[in-house]
Amino acid sequence: MRTADCDILLVPGFGNSGPDHWQSRWEERLSTARRIAMPDWDHPDPGPWRDAVIAAVQAATRPVVLVAHSLGVVSAVQAAPYLPPGSTRGAFLVALPDIERPDTPALLHAFAPIPRDPLPFPAVLVTSRTDPWTAYDRAHEFAAAWGAELVDAGESGHLNSESGHGPWPEGLMRFAGFLRAL
Repeated sequence: MRTADCDILLVPGFGNSGPDHWQSRWEERLSTARRIAMPDWDHPDPGPWRDAVIAAVQAATRPVVLVAHSLGVVSAVQAAPYLPPGSTRGAFLVALPDIERPDTPALLHAFAPIPRDPLPFPAVLVTSRTDPWTAYDRAHEFAAAWGAELVDAGESGHLNSESGHGPWPEGLMRFAGFLRAL
């Protein structure tokens, strides 16, 4: 699949993705990419966030590929069972936060539990061995439950601009390979 053949829906996490974040850069670079606007970036609520993903997919005019980061991964996975059959060709999921951990801020813990049902479309979960929000083994468990390919990003923190992943060319190359396989 080529980018021109799909609607690339970006699903940022808590606080949105700033101008230096790789999602914002991809939105500028990829002509069919657009960001899903969440009802409140700083006070996330699982129901409205899930519903925003569902509404964006329903409004798409081409097959959808989701590109989610952090809490956006959880929202995308929570929305998956409610998406129109065949509408979503795949999901590129990056830096899943383990919101089930006891030290998770209460604001984010409302999104728990993270679904463990297989996803109804191909998916990749990119995770770092030094992500402060998720242990690598936990990300591996979720990828296996979802039927997603796990991609080891090495010691890369939370894969955001703060961890030095503003442009993230390796991620864009991995995403291009994922699209070609769809």
